[in-house]
Amino acid sequence: MSEPATDAAANASVRRQSRSTAFWSDRLFRTVVVASASVLGLLLLFFAYELWRSSTLSIRTFGWRFWVSRDWDPVREQFGALPFIWGTLVTSVAALMIAVPLSLGTAIFIAEVAPRWLRQPVSFVVELLAAIPSVVYGLWGVFVMVPWLREHVQVPLEQRFGHIPLFQGPAVGVSMMAAILVLSVMIIPYITAVSREVILAVPQSQREASYGLGATKWETIRRVVLRHARVGILGAITLGYGRAVGETMAVTMVIGNRPEISLSLLQPGHTMASVIANEFTEATSPLYLSSLTEIGLLLFLITLLINALARLLIWRVSRGEVQY
Repeated sequence: MSEPATDAAANASVRRQSRSTAFWSDRLFRTVVVASASVLGLLLLFFAYELWRSSTLSIRTFGWRFWVSRDWDPVREQFGALPFIWGTLVTSVAALMIAVPLSLGTAIFIAEVAPRWLRQPVSFVVELLAAIPSVVYGLWGVFVMVPWLREHVQVPLEQRFGHIPLFQGPAVGVSMMAAILVLSVMIIPYITAVSREVILAVPQSQREASYGLGATKWETIRRVVLRHARVGILGAITLGYGRAVGETMAVTMVIGNRPEISLSLLQPGHTMASVIANEFTEATSPLYLSSLTEIGLLLFLITLLINALARLLIWRVSRGEVQY
């Protein structure tokens, strides 16, 4: 066989070997990533199954009455989750109402208004706030915010507006109001960071076109930037809400931990997360433990739904599939 023919055969053999190696590498990579995704999915199903299995006794004993009953008496083994559902909804929604304007204003400032030399330091501060452990926020709430709140906010509110159910006393410091303020401080960095990235993702050509038509900076931000980024901002708000719903330690330390339903923000309360953290180690009977686990099951499902919705909205923005 001539030398050119030998070289051609050798090159063909090398190419076949290379294709075979690439094929098996592809198969191995696909197997690894599929297995990783499957493990995470199975882990999620395992959590849901264990929560459901551990809640079976409570579900069979109380049925749907568990979610509408106000009684929480471990001595008589009468359990109802309504005070904790109420506390969770009030604190998370009120915290969101405070945090959203501040977060959106900060995100717009970083992305659209601040000079370049100032953007990075402000962004760093926002990210630093998000990295602080919740127990540190709780300690700050107990030793700094609660005493200040009691003396300078709650007492004047009770004296001047005590006839309104929202501010009926006594003012004791640890209260729904304290939990709302701590939660709002904790979720501001999350909403701000995601909103900032969504706003920065708006094409610069959209802004230039608006300026070219004679719009001011404020009109461009309001009519073009925020309109283009509105679904992503909604996703950021949803993520923040999920964080507020599931927060445990900081809320447990400042809310007062009293299972009652009250319209007053000055009164102590309870949330689903705080009652689990506060009483799980004290659960001495199977029904008591099962009732706490059933609250955990509902919290798990709510948090899962909120995060799934937020991810879906952010994915739509990143793929440019927002419908106007």
